[in-house]
Amino acid sequence: MLDLDFIRQNPDRVKKAIRDKNEKADIDSILKMDVTRRQLIQQIDQLRHERKQASEKIARLKKEKKDASDLIQSTKTVGGQIKELEKKLKELNSRFQEQLSWVPNVPAEDVPVGNEKANVEVRQWGQPAKFDFKPLTHWDLGRQLDILDLERATKISGTGFMMLKGAGAQLERALINFMLEIHTGKHGYREISLPFLVNRASMFTTGQLPKLSDDMYRTTEDDFWLIPTGEVPLTNIFQGEVIDRKKLPLNYVAATACFRREAGSYGRETRGINRVHQFTKVELVKFTEPATSFDELEKLTGRVEAILQALGLSYRVIKLATGELSFAGAKTYDLEAWAPGLGRYLEVSSCSNFTDFQARRGNIKFRDQDKKLKFVHTLNGSGLALPRTLICLMETYQQADGSIIIPEVLRPYLGGREMIKS
Repeated sequence: MLDLDFIRQNPDRVKKAIRDKNEKADIDSILKMDVTRRQLIQQIDQLRHERKQASEKIARLKKEKKDASDLIQSTKTVGGQIKELEKKLKELNSRFQEQLSWVPNVPAEDVPVGNEKANVEVRQWGQPAKFDFKPLTHWDLGRQLDILDLERATKISGTGFMMLKGAGAQLERALINFMLEIHTGKHGYREISLPFLVNRASMFTTGQLPKLSDDMYRTTEDDFWLIPTGEVPLTNIFQGEVIDRKKLPLNYVAATACFRREAGSYGRETRGINRVHQFTKVELVKFTEPATSFDELEKLTGRVEAILQALGLSYRVIKLATGELSFAGAKTYDLEAWAPGLGRYLEVSSCSNFTDFQARRGNIKFRDQDKKLKFVHTLNGSGLALPRTLICLMETYQQADGSIIIPEVLRPYLGGREMIKS
């Protein structure tokens, strides 16, 4: 959520951010409501002051044993006016907060303006794998090796779900354990085991609600929401708290299941396991001081790149344009790994700085050097997301006979196994 003072002082900048992000929040309406709110508050405060003065005068009259009935009646009338204005203010505040919740974060100054075509490739690493045979897609490899069974997953749950078998399930587990070990042992992140169901307030903090409610799964009876990413519970660890400045930056990692409707997916995006309703992801979240958050974003992105490099996957780093940013994002790098069987890059990680947007929604603060309360900045990144990492790995390391070589860094997690064969 944006600071209300910031909106008041920079309405044109906020309007531009809304346009650039292809959002529809109405700043003029919000500012008009804000004026009415402040007028109501002023009226209520004035009437309360009058009532207080009258109450003091009534007390004096009673002490002097004088008639105060007219003043008492007048005070009751003022009390009724206050109640009526408070009711109006409550109703207005509800509408006001609802409209404010649809105002997106403002993009950072170095974010390119536009949609997908305005994205900027920052760098590439590695050479896309080349073969002297036609590479297979992951679904063909998985079927031949009997490690991926989409038909039975569909029978169990419906389309958009996956089932890994034998060496496939073991390979996914090896990837998760490898990534967790690197992030905790080398990168200094603290591992957290988290709930996969969260309340409405937690989803609001990270910006999934109200905008993305149609893309989420929820339980109707208890109003719990299945997490779309580990970012949600990780960011809400400090909801409503003040973090000790000496501990910043705080770095957390978690491996969680993720649940998404993927309502707008179609065509080639849904073939295989590229876009599914349930998947596993290793998530990184950082809490930082405002002054260092964009430097921390570069560090975070570097930690994710280290995983891709260790796996030997060719990738590129893309700075997203304003129209591609998330509702809460101020700046984002997408990391896309090459999938030879599909013949294209797949997004395996998104690293974002949300500045103080999420912290305001979740009331997450720290005290600065002058002991003043400030909102922290929050960041997150996939480190990495499965199953797209699995897709790229299978298709990159495939052999002419349909077998898959296991990258050396994963072999210790698979009992020294070097290859997956039919």
